[in-house]
Amino acid sequence: MGDFTRIEREGRVAIVHFDRGDSLNALSAAAMRELTAVARGFEDDLETTAIVLTGTKRCFSAGADLTDPETASRKEKGLLARRHAMKIGPDMCDAWERLEQVTIVAVEGFCIGGGAALAAACDIRVAAKSAYFRLPEIPLGMNMSWHSNPRLVNLMGPARTKLFTILGEKLHAPQALEWGLVEEVAEDGAALEAALALARKFAGLPPVAVRMSKQSIDMAAKALNAAVTYMDRDQFALTATSKDQQEALSAFLEKRKPNFTGE
Repeated sequence: MGDFTRIEREGRVAIVHFDRGDSLNALSAAAMRELTAVARGFEDDLETTAIVLTGTKRCFSAGADLTDPETASRKEKGLLARRHAMKIGPDMCDAWERLEQVTIVAVEGFCIGGGAALAAACDIRVAAKSAYFRLPEIPLGMNMSWHSNPRLVNLMGPARTKLFTILGEKLHAPQALEWGLVEEVAEDGAALEAALALARKFAGLPPVAVRMSKQSIDMAAKALNAAVTYMDRDQFALTATSKDQQEALSAFLEKRKPNFTGE
C-alpha cells in the first residue's frame, strides 16, 4: 500500500491499482517512483505468476503530470541534473518490462502519453470498448521517448507505429485491437475483470515454464530494443529546447493552430 498504489492478491495473481485520487491519474515524479518500486518489489516474488496493472474506472492515465512542481523545477537545473531527472519515466517502464511474471494492463477511459508508454512496456493490454490511446508528444514539439518506439513497433509494425506516434491522434480500442496495440476489448467497466480472467489462466500453468517462455519470446522480439533507444532521453532533452516546442505549448494554451518552423 503506497500513496498512489494498492496491491491485491488472489492466489498466484496480483492486482496493482494505480489511483492518484483525481480525474486524470497523471504520472507525477513521485507516482512514477512508486510504480517503479512496486515493479521492483515483484522481482523476488516467487509466489506470483501474473500481475494485472489497472488505473481507475475513469481512466488509466493522462500521462506525465505537467503541473508537478518537481517536473517543472527541472528547467532551473543544469544539464547533468536535467538528464538524470529524465530517467524516471524510462526507468519505470523498464522495471515493468523486466519482470518475469506475465504483466497485463487493464484500461478504462483514456491512456495517454506516458500512460501508453507504460502499457506498451507490459505484456498484454485489455481495453474497454470506449477506451482510447493517444501520444501527444510530437504535436507538442517533443519526441516520443521512455524507450517506447521499438516496443510499439514490436506490437504494431513500423507503419502503424508512425501513424500512432507521429500524428498524435486518438486510437480507439477497436482499432487498437485491429492494429495490435491491445489484445482484447471488453465491455465498458469490464476491462479489469477481463484482464483478471487472462491472469488466472496464466496463474494456472507451471510457473517456471511460464517465466522461461516469456523470457525467450521477449528476447526474440526485443533483442535490439535497447540498442535503438539509448539516446531517446537525450533526444527529448534536445527537442525540449527548440522554438517549435515552445510554439506548440503556446498554441495549445492559446487554443490556436501552431506555426512550426523547424527551429
